[in-house]
Amino acid sequence: MTNIATTPGFSAIVDGRVLRITLTNPRRKNAINYDTMVGLGDIVRAASANKSLRVIVLTGEGGDFCTGADLAAGPADAARGITPEMTMDGANAMVRAIVDSPLPVVTRVKGAAAGIGAAIALAADLSYFSADAYLLLAFINIGLMPDGGAAAMVAAAAGRPLAAEMALLGERLPATRAKEYGLITDVLSDADLDARVEAVVAKLAGGPRRATELTKRALNEAALASLDGVLAAEKVGQSELLEAADFAEGAAAMLQKRKPVFED
Repeated sequence: MTNIATTPGFSAIVDGRVLRITLTNPRRKNAINYDTMVGLGDIVRAASANKSLRVIVLTGEGGDFCTGADLAAGPADAARGITPEMTMDGANAMVRAIVDSPLPVVTRVKGAAAGIGAAIALAADLSYFSADAYLLLAFINIGLMPDGGAAAMVAAAAGRPLAAEMALLGERLPATRAKEYGLITDVLSDADLDARVEAVVAKLAGGPRRATELTKRALNEAALASLDGVLAAEKVGQSELLEAADFAEGAAAMLQKRKPVFED
């Protein structure tokens, strides 16, 4: 195995024909900042050009997959000139890298897949969740809108009613219900999760790269044809909301573990 990237937010290891990416911020439940989003997009795009690779596996260290953007990192990012538009470009490029990669992307999800973490999980081609895992589009709870194309991916797989429920109410969707709606590939016990993921990875690693690439491209064309338009609309809307008073209040309330009081 070859370690090709170790950053404060993630590690990337080449294991034969497999690229294994692990989010490595368990103290923050694998919340990600701007640098991590950009780095993830870059590493996935680089893997796409590596003809020896056949599959990417993405998971999170500890008990959660990814709880979304790291709100605690926001002030430091702003202080070094990271604008809302740059943040949205980083998020969109990361999601597009996963969707556009010629390599199948497999996610192993435990605990929370929230915010942009939900978008990452849903952008994958195959997603395996532990029984205690859940999806959460909590943006509305802090004065934001879904991004990373998550609402579009939910709507594409399960329809507008569920997408509206998740996006407008900001409540958890347990893995079992996500599976019923066709949002994820499977739900497994903790004891079975790793074995199932590794069996899938082994099969993909031995598969034909070009046939896999063209199959993935056709599936995405059928299911995610509207993704570019959604990502563009999210960039405009979220960039506005990230500079609004409601988000400042929502972020402060979340960090202070209290209920937000939004403007009338």
